[in-house]
Amino acid sequence: MPRVRVETFSDQLRAAILNSGRPRSHVCADADIDPSHLHRFVHGTGRLTNDTIDRLAKVLNLSLVVEE
Repeated sequence: MPRVRVETFSDQLRAAILNSGRPRSHVCADADIDPSHLHRFVHGTGRLTNDTIDRLAKVLNLSLVVEE
């Protein structure tokens, strides 16, 4: 049976940002991200670079898990 993709990685990252319990301004400061870039990403109108994703993952203590 083929897998059904429920959420994209971007959707999961948005959820992690919103559910982190930290103000977005603090996340931006700690990850050295322009708040306008994060705002656009969270609202689905912007993209993030790989470097930015890496910094967000570090600040939010996220890791990628491969489901089998």
